[in-house]
Amino acid sequence: MYKLPEITPFLDKYAISVSAMCAVHCLSLPLMLVIFPALGQTILGQELFHVLLLWLVVPLSLISLSLGVKQHRSLLVAFLGLVGLTILMLSAMLGHDGLGELGERLATLLGSIFIVFGHFLNYKYTNSRSN
Repeated sequence: MYKLPEITPFLDKYAISVSAMCAVHCLSLPLMLVIFPALGQTILGQELFHVLLLWLVVPLSLISLSLGVKQHRSLLVAFLGLVGLTILMLSAMLGHDGLGELGERLATLLGSIFIVFGHFLNYKYTNSRSN
């Protein structure tokens, strides 16, 4: 059976993928809706999709980053992850009503970048300590 610290690299990869998916969705959806307007009626065009991604990203990031920081003690990783998660959650809570469409998109991208970079460093530091 795997111990939690042993699965941290897997969790980092998964969290990077979900965060990147969030960023790609945010960037490509407006163009995709122009090309395929019916896409707006699927889950990809609904706010529920953002909520579902958030429900994946937040717990994955908190578990993975906390396990990694516990091993390598990098406060930079913790900072990047917490800032990214905070930005993503604020962007989701305020939405385009509070931030405007462009503001929500930029905030989501910024939060995703922080999270991806934090997980990248977490993966790098965790694997360099175990080798």
